Amino acid sequence: MNDPLLALGTAGSLPADVPLALDATDVTVSFAGHGRSARTVVDHIGLGLERSQVTVLLGESGSGKTVFARSITGMAPHGATVTGRSLFDGRDLLRTAASTLRQVHGSRIGSVPQDPNASLDPMRRIGSQIMETLLQHRAVADRRSARLRALELLDLVEIRDPDRVFRCYPHEVSGGMRQRIAIAIAVSCDPELVVADEPSSALDASVGVRIVELLDGLRTRLGTAILFITHDIGIAARIASADHDRVAVMLSGRIVELGRASSVLTRPLHPYTRALIDAEPSADVERGRLAVVSDELRTRREWGPLVEVEPGHAVSSSVLEETSTRSARTGSAAATEGGAS
Repeated sequence: MNDPLLALGTAGSLPADVPLALDATDVTVSFAGHGRSARTVVDHIGLGLERSQVTVLLGESGSGKTVFARSITGMAPHGATVTGRSLFDGRDLLRTAASTLRQVHGSRIGSVPQDPNASLDPMRRIGSQIMETLLQHRAVADRRSARLRALELLDLVEIRDPDRVFRCYPHEVSGGMRQRIAIAIAVSCDPELVVADEPSSALDASVGVRIVELLDGLRTRLGTAILFITHDIGIAARIASADHDRVAVMLSGRIVELGRASSVLTRPLHPYTRALIDAEPSADVERGRLAVVSDELRTRREWGPLVEVEPGHAVSSSVLEETSTRSARTGSAAATEGGAS
């Protein structure tokens, strides 16, 4: 393997000299059916997350992005059976007691939800909620320190007039500001990893872009790894802005393409990645001529393991096999025509 940032095949482990925030190996997630065999929604995925790096999980709804992200951080959905390994500071989060996970989440792993209302109590003032996180995880010594730190965090996420917002209830501020507050809570204890699940999709486009830019800036300032979940190509390109940031394209519970964002989003190798890019609205696409992702790609379940095609860029082996087969057929047909003439 040429590029240490790539997690190839099903292993997903990076070399020991690469500083990892989290290392997931051969993770499979399934749900028992009612009188039927188990349904697999994440199929033998490996992925390593490096500090100060953004890794984007890109794919349409139902591809397994959120289930995978929740599972590798020890927060698998109810009823899920999870196998594999997910190491965080030497601890396998798939086999960690719930009480320990509650301490890890909020202090060392932060979460930014799609809907900020899900993480905010409408009956309590904003400042009180930030202070509670700080005190619960012992990030500060006392309430006075917690208040000062809460105000610093509101300033960190670029909220004007932090003193006023500190005293507000969630319903008294805008949706974009509530998402900034959710981010402030997520990074309040200087976590090694932040998981952001479609944090801009419920907001106006311009507000969503500012939220993405805020997260991108925070990872640089705080040195935090970010696992960013999205279906939006444009958002993926904006958040994965550094040279070492990566995009992992998910389809049918598997990662089918993985590499540096600059490579995957400009020189896609998988037909599904190309279809997602072609389906993205842009100024130069005539109305009514927007491409769509075919049902054949969406419903296909079998994709081979990742194979590195060029440094820092891997794609499912199935794509390479099918490309080779088509090339062989084309060559054979050309030879036949040449002989006939």
